[in-house]
Amino acid sequence: MNFEQLLTSEAVLAEIGQRLNRRRLDLNLTQAEVAEQAGVSKRTVERLEAGESIQLSTFVRLLRVLDWLGGMERLLPETGPSPIQLLKLKGKERQRATGTSARLEEPSRPWTWGDDD
Repeated sequence: MNFEQLLTSEAVLAEIGQRLNRRRLDLNLTQAEVAEQAGVSKRTVERLEAGESIQLSTFVRLLRVLDWLGGMERLLPETGPSPIQLLKLKGKERQRATGTSARLEEPSRPWTWGDDD
């Protein structure tokens, strides 16, 4: 299943849970063993495999136990400024985002209270 095809966060969590369940079984580990090695409760492992949300720090611990933490590099590749940005910044690393602001358009006619009608 491709994650981009999943429409809801719940569907993504369910798919993650199924994949982690399959990985655990491939490693021939019980939920209790994974929980003990990760330092979490067995119920937390059950919740994750059922597609329920858990804390990110707990997720990282479980990935480490399942030997999938190295996959985070592909999930979140390190990015840097583009060559054009480097020229604009003159070698300095960007510290803040300016954000995008909504632009107000001029009305086609002046605003009135509507009392003139």
